[in-house]
Amino acid sequence: MPWLACDSVHAAFVRFSNRAGRDHNIAVGRYVIMQDHAHLFVCGDQEFILGQWIGHLKQALGKAAKRSRLKARIWQEGCFDHLLRNDESYSQKWNYVRENPVRAGLAKNWEDWPYQGEIVYIDRV
Repeated sequence: MPWLACDSVHAAFVRFSNRAGRDHNIAVGRYVIMQDHAHLFVCGDQEFILGQWIGHLKQALGKAAKRSRLKARIWQEGCFDHLLRNDESYSQKWNYVRENPVRAGLAKNWEDWPYQGEIVYIDRV
């Protein structure tokens, strides 16, 4: 059941990401929120534990979608991460990710999808 691609979840994602940057020095860059999953570029310092942070993000988005009271599982187990080693890799991955709504038939152009953006610019130099 698609539940992520809505205004309340998008707003919660932006709030969570801004707070992560302000309070924990965790940068959330470009992102695309799809109907049942999200793609995002994130980086933190040496103490940053991605899995733990993703758990907090899932809780925040579940609450925003009013899904936390449901007994059914709303998230897949784990998450897939990929270490980006250079600007070329970042650009290639972003080009793929941003086209997800188009490939899914949700938008004619990636720019038309309302649940995508960039919180902060992540410099890969």
